[in-house]
Amino acid sequence: MEGPSRRSFLAGALGIAGLAAAGALSGCAPSVSVSANPDVLTLWYWNLSIADSLLAKARRRIPGTDRRLEVDKIGGNFDVKLRTSLAGRAFIPDVSALNSNVNTYFPLEDQFVDMNELGADRYRDQYLDWKLALGVTSTGRQCFWPMDTGPTALWYRRDIWDKAGLDGDPDAVTAAMTDWDAWIETGKQLRKNTNASIIISAQQAYNAVLGASAERYFAKDGTRLYDKEGSAVRKAWDVAVKASRAHVTQKAYTDTEKNSSLSAGHTVSNVEAVWWGPQLQAAAPHQSGKWGVAHQPGPPGNNGGSFLTIPKTSKDPEAAFALITWLTSPENQVVTYEESQLFPSTPDSFRSIKPDAPNKFCGGQPITQTFVEAAKEVPTTFISPYESAVGDGINLQLTNIETQGKDPDRAWDDAMAQADRQLKKKGLI
Repeated sequence: MEGPSRRSFLAGALGIAGLAAAGALSGCAPSVSVSANPDVLTLWYWNLSIADSLLAKARRRIPGTDRRLEVDKIGGNFDVKLRTSLAGRAFIPDVSALNSNVNTYFPLEDQFVDMNELGADRYRDQYLDWKLALGVTSTGRQCFWPMDTGPTALWYRRDIWDKAGLDGDPDAVTAAMTDWDAWIETGKQLRKNTNASIIISAQQAYNAVLGASAERYFAKDGTRLYDKEGSAVRKAWDVAVKASRAHVTQKAYTDTEKNSSLSAGHTVSNVEAVWWGPQLQAAAPHQSGKWGVAHQPGPPGNNGGSFLTIPKTSKDPEAAFALITWLTSPENQVVTYEESQLFPSTPDSFRSIKPDAPNKFCGGQPITQTFVEAAKEVPTTFISPYESAVGDGINLQLTNIETQGKDPDRAWDDAMAQADRQLKKKGLI
């Protein structure tokens, strides 16, 4: 789960280059910490990101240590506040939560402790491999430790499937859409028979396809992958363009448009993470009992999920790591799931989170099991800190194709040209 914005934080008013120029903090005095009390570790987090009951225990004593915990629940823009503290070398927490934009901190990795040096290997087998990998920098340092995850699946209106002459049973929906071409064909039938859209926008389709890919924009060594023939990025683009041209997308881009299209029954399906359910219920409470969840076309993806990190200024990195591994143990991730509905990154937790419990909004379907299965199959990938330099232009051009009728070949060329400009500004090409 994320903080004020569920899916991403703003990159922050402070540029990455500017923060890096501030220098590594490993030589700074402990006085830069939020708390100078040697018996206390401070933790920054946002509302509902960690179970309150666990924090209450750690306030008395962090298990396995002689330290106590103080917590600061940060409101507003968490990301900017943390980056400001790092850049200013003052008021830095001993432990901090980070959102799914953890990759944007990779250029600052020297300001964080490598948990490999604290015994990370003793705990690796407890976590999903792909989630652990998302917290590893390009130099192999485990600076960011897994909390929750956001495995994705196909959310859909069972009643509209039936109205369109399609089988709305979850297993049948999964079997009918084994790949994205079959998904588009289903979308055509929905459009023809009900005038409904199978997904919110071409942009959403692009992100769903890429989010389930083992390859993304860059390799770990910085090699560009996105502009190669047959790249995962180009395949995702082609699916999104094909979906738009087949008129199976709703072309909804603002939050108001998205919620309105869902509430009115104009959009009757989406590929999104486990956490999307509560948002859907808020947007369309009158549709309770009409939705279902099936496996998405191709492999599942991930969207969202948090991490914990230890700044190098932490007064006791060993105690901080003890706190982190305790908070994210399989047993305690069950606690967090039960209190805050954050989906675990530890497979052993899946045995205890009642995956067979019926979901009223989805007509009594035990949807958790679908996401449990998805979480185990998400491909391992590397998310570069410079993805937005390419992805922003691609998403803009997909919007232009849908809203302005722009030629897709010209749109792709313009997206690549914008990527080159952005990467040149960063000195990467």
